[in-house]
Parts: sequence; C-alpha cells; structure tokens
Amino acid sequence: MNNKINRRRFILRSVAGSLALPGLPSLMTSSFAGNSAIAESRGAGAGAQRFVAVGNLLGFQLKHFFPEKTGKDFEETILLKPLAANRDQLTVYRGLDHGLRGGHFAVHTFLSGLLHHESKNRTDGNVTIDQFIADEIGNQTRFPSLTVGSEGGIHGGCQLSWTKSGVRVPPITGPAELFDRLFVADSKQVQARKVKENSLQESILDSIHDEARSLSKRVNSEDKAKLDEYFSSIRDVEKRLKLRQVWSDQPKPKAPFDKPADKNTVEDLPMLYELIALALQTDSTRIATLEIGGSFLPQHLGINKSYHGLSHHGNNEESIGHLVTLEQYQIEQFGKFLTRLAGISDGDQTLLDSTAVLFGSGMGNANSHTNSDLPIILAGGGYGTGEFKKAPSKGPGKVPLCNLFLDIAQRMGVEKESFGTSTGRFS
Repeated sequence: MNNKINRRRFILRSVAGSLALPGLPSLMTSSFAGNSAIAESRGAGAGAQRFVAVGNLLGFQLKHFFPEKTGKDFEETILLKPLAANRDQLTVYRGLDHGLRGGHFAVHTFLSGLLHHESKNRTDGNVTIDQFIADEIGNQTRFPSLTVGSEGGIHGGCQLSWTKSGVRVPPITGPAELFDRLFVADSKQVQARKVKENSLQESILDSIHDEARSLSKRVNSEDKAKLDEYFSSIRDVEKRLKLRQVWSDQPKPKAPFDKPADKNTVEDLPMLYELIALALQTDSTRIATLEIGGSFLPQHLGINKSYHGLSHHGNNEESIGHLVTLEQYQIEQFGKFLTRLAGISDGDQTLLDSTAVLFGSGMGNANSHTNSDLPIILAGGGYGTGEFKKAPSKGPGKVPLCNLFLDIAQRMGVEKESFGTSTGRFS
C-alpha cells in the first residue's frame, strides 16, 4: 500500500532497541513502508583482554573514600579498607570526571561522558565504553556484552549502558535470569522457533537494504549523510544476526551449581559478581557491566531508611554513618570479586590480570547533586599499580575521564583514536 507520509521509517526490532529510518526532507512527498524484529552473538580464549564496569547510582562519601597522600603510600580510608587485600592490584583516581552537570539525570553519563539529549548529532551518540568495545570485539563470544542491574529504583532503574544509536541496553535484573542466560539451553521448540525467526529477519533485512539503497539515489547530500548512518546501523544488526545464527546450535557451558533464587538487591550482589566471574571464565563474554541502583535496600543491612533518602543527608552524622555502612558493603563485595578473579587461572596468568575492572559512579556528591570529582578505582588488566593518582580537577591540565576509557578500549584492541569527550589517551 502506497501512502504519502511526512516521516517514512522502517522499524527494526533488536536486542539493542530499534532502528528507525530518519525523516528525509528531500523526499517529503515519497512513500514507503515496512517493519520487523531481530539479534545476538559468538566466542574464543585464554589470556584475552576483558573489561568489567561497576557503577553506583548514588556515589560515595568522598571524604571517607579518597586518601590525602598520593602515590603507593596512600593511607587506607574507611571506604578503601575493604580493598586492603587487593591494594597492589588496583589504582585509585581523583580529579577525573566528564565536566557535566545534571545531578541524577547525568549519572547515566558515567560510561559515556555525554548527556543523552546532547548526543544526537554525534556519530557514536552517547555510546558507553562497554558497548563501544563490544561493537569492535564482541563478535568473539556468545554474548558481545552482559548488562546487569535493576529495573527498579529512581529515574527508571539501570541506565548504565547505551548503544551508539541512543538506546538504553535493558539490564539482566537478577541472578536467576543471568544464570539462565549463561547455562540453560533453549528447548528444541524454542530453538526451532529462533531458526524460523532468523530466516524471516534476514529476509526483512534484505528488503530494508534494497529499499534504503534505492532511496539513496534520490536524496540530497544532507539526507545522504543520514542514510549513511542508517546503513551503518543496518550493518551492525546484520552482524549481530549472523552471530546469533552461529551460536544457535552451540552448547552452553555446564552449570557449576544449581540455579540461584532472586532474593533482594543486597543479598543478590555476591551472586551477581560470582556469575559475572563465571561468564568471563567460560568466555561467554569479555565485557560486562553491573549497576548498583536506587533499589538497593538498606533494610537488608539493618538500616531502616531509603538509599535515596540517605544520599540527601544534609550533613546529618547518623545518615552519613548509614551511608558509609552500605558503601562499605558494596566495596567489600567488589573486593571479593577481585579476589575471585585473581584466583582463577587464565593461561599463564590470572583472570584478574586479563580483566580491567572499573568501579565508581557518575555521581560525585549526591547530597549536592554534583557530577564532578568522581570516585574511580581501576583494577587488574594492567592497571594494578597500587597507587593513588590525583589529576588536575580544573584548568588547562584537566584530564577527561573519557581519556582513561580510551586507554582501556585501546588495550582491548579497539583501534580508535577517540571516545566520547576524550582529548587523548590517558597516561
């Protein structure tokens, strides 16, 4: 059916969201229709570089987090004390941020450096570092990346990971679902249905490609640029579809224990870390993120207050004390994760040696809603200097956090010269 419409668009459903053909002013009187569904991934081995990012939605008490003395002799603060056993395997950074304002609404910039609404005219949008890396090397494992977090809490839950098309990557919300993804095979009926879906989706992609290619011959230079971006998005989806087909008949690793039950955001945290460690060890993925969100329940630590409410402490000593308690718990679990990775062999080294593990927040001070002076720890993966490094927080010497992210990406084998708001590679 031919319809004259002001905005023609193909919708291509995928794990990453949807692709919409942009409105093309130079073809305002043309007609066009279509729609659909899609997507997934593939693997390899020992000694490969890996990356994990852990984000906290509400920041940390910076006075109790950062040391005073820089270098290897930095003092153990209250919040760094749980990492004593891993001290030589990590680096603490101060002065790194994205130079942004926005409070809670800028927390989602933690791994991208860009506010969602300010990224529309950028080639890579507000893509986060995990997805930036996954786009380049994610085809080597069953899951290009794993995004773990909560759908509950303030401002819509987990928003740690974003694709370059500006779509939030929906999180795996608990240990039961993550266990199923990693270890439970689809039934034969589900496998057969996916084979049919793959075939249909491949056919739809071919149709979309043909239509878009035909359009490209009839548009002006401005719309040609829009179509070029769209072609790039189509190629990304085609790549994911091929990976899905490759893995559809490959067996998953055997589960090392029975399926865990979902409990609550506090008690689930150790199991989520364990499952991420197993995902890396089995080479099911080389990239993972975990967000500890506003649904984290202090009640399960004996604190009868809301996490969000506590973060707006107004310098109340009791509230700060409660925050330190729950932040210590989070950092303690992070430390146990590092210890777990350090205990797993990965070729001639440990899994921690192969894995850069970022820990921090897009919130500097939740009480005053600032997104500067972010708490940053980077462990393993060649970043274990045992130092506290302080970068200039303002002026011409200021270093964007994205410089550190670019360094991580290049060490992972991503041959790109910039990421987000980077001005160079961190040194």
